[in-house]
Amino acid sequence: MKKNPARNVHLKKGPSKLLEKINSSIEIDQRLYREDIEVSIAHAKMLATKKIISKKEKDLIVKGLNKILKKIQADKVSFKKELEDIHMNIESLLFKEIGKTAGKLHTARSRNDQIVTDFKLWIKNNSKELDENIKLLQKTLINISKKNLTTIMPGYTHLQIAQPISLAHHCIAYVEMLGRDRSRLSDCLKRLNENPLGSGALAGTSFPIDRNLTTKLLSFKKPTVNALDSVSDRDFAVEFVFVLSLINIHLSRMAEEIIIWSNQQFNFIKLPDDVATGSSIMPQKRNPDGAELVRGNSSVVIGNLNSLLVILKGLPLGYSKDMQNDKKIVFNSYDEIILSLKVMNELWSKIKFNKINMKNAVDQSNSTATDLANWFVKELNLTFREAYQLTGKIVAYSNNNGKLLKDLSLNELKVFNKNISASAKKILSSAESIKNKTSFGGTSPQNTKKTIQYAIRKYL
Repeated sequence: MKKNPARNVHLKKGPSKLLEKINSSIEIDQRLYREDIEVSIAHAKMLATKKIISKKEKDLIVKGLNKILKKIQADKVSFKKELEDIHMNIESLLFKEIGKTAGKLHTARSRNDQIVTDFKLWIKNNSKELDENIKLLQKTLINISKKNLTTIMPGYTHLQIAQPISLAHHCIAYVEMLGRDRSRLSDCLKRLNENPLGSGALAGTSFPIDRNLTTKLLSFKKPTVNALDSVSDRDFAVEFVFVLSLINIHLSRMAEEIIIWSNQQFNFIKLPDDVATGSSIMPQKRNPDGAELVRGNSSVVIGNLNSLLVILKGLPLGYSKDMQNDKKIVFNSYDEIILSLKVMNELWSKIKFNKINMKNAVDQSNSTATDLANWFVKELNLTFREAYQLTGKIVAYSNNNGKLLKDLSLNELKVFNKNISASAKKILSSAESIKNKTSFGGTSPQNTKKTIQYAIRKYL
């Protein structure tokens, strides 16, 4: 059937070539073929249960749909643009398979409730792959953490060296960030998990359908409660793309650190040959293109979120053709994030850490100044503000004399307060600084070990 079965006979002329071109969505929504067939099978079973069609007709329809599914999976089907979308293409194929009985399948439904049901199912089905890829990245970061409980590196604020931390502490921060992403995805799926099938065009149907049955067959939690809202709703798509956007922002932040750390002036990491690129003119270059593209591609998904919001902002209730673009946005965003997650996982799996340079960066700074201020509070009973000012004077002295805090002699320290003892010198060590951060969530090895164990239980 080349003619679109949804083309009403009162329209005497067929669509113009330009209208056909802008109206056709099959190049995008053909990805929904599996969900569309699943929805149609559930609908046919429900129609038969309610005696709206006969059991024989239902069996013929289901058999035909399963046959079409196998043909599509075997790449034996060419979708037709003139049939507009995935629904009409599959209906046309069904007519070829079983004849006029195919025309009974669309009883008590509209493409309006059909597409939103397909779309929700697609997001549900593909969220499993998304969650699994986030989990794999968490696992990689946890494995790095387990091996680097005592690997010293700078912690930064304003991209200035702030305090010593462990590499494990740093990686677990990303594990927690990704954990929130998975939690947001789960929350999104809870709100999405309502079945719109049976809402019809917008007002429901006069046929005695059973929406609870299709809800069960399609593994939704419950049917939606208002037919008009059901076909108008794209909140679930917006929320899903928001989740993808935030994941991408987190990956972009990771990518930025990989880019910075691989810079020769930092030299904290080396990217192996197979995850680095060269230059067409500079033979010495080792470029972090993978990380840069993850960072750059995040803007695509963020832009997609904005596009989807703008599409919806002016729409009245009911289906409008503007919504045809929602699939393009969601599919593109999903593809970008899956690729970025896989690239980021490969980068973290293969990075070589230059632990000496990381520790040297800490030891060539005054990053333990806060530890000295804390020592004054604990040992000399100063208020923290008094300790802060005293430490600031010592830092100024060390800077003016081209020395580091840890290199000042005890006599030099005593100039600022005669009660300073040798134990103050000990806490200026970066290893000691990390060891002493024993508060819950702190960077001490014993704390981080517990955090890793918690992360394994919670996320893996």
